[in-house]
Amino acid sequence: MKLLTKAIRRKLPPLYSQDGKGGQAIAQVKFFTPDSSWTFYATEFDGEDRFFGLVDGDDKELGYFSLAELQRIRGPLGLPIERDLYWQPKPLDEIVPELFKPAGHQS
Repeated sequence: MKLLTKAIRRKLPPLYSQDGKGGQAIAQVKFFTPDSSWTFYATEFDGEDRFFGLVDGDDKELGYFSLAELQRIRGPLGLPIERDLYWQPKPLDEIVPELFKPAGHQS
């Protein structure tokens, strides 16, 4: 499976273009390991190799990850990363609302 098509490349905003948006930054594409629980949501792309977005693995955190890294990774059963073909872009606070709760907010 091709992880990043030309159409998706065009949709992804450049790095740092969603700075300050917090939970309203839009995750344009979702990558996942079919044989484990790791998921990568890309909100921005440098046009070459580097993404910024949400990494949901051992923890949920915002950070950078690379296309080369995604192409190399294999899950515990040896399966490669896949792209969610049915993903519809959505704000990060809809994916992980707990990361964007106001400070001091208890649920």
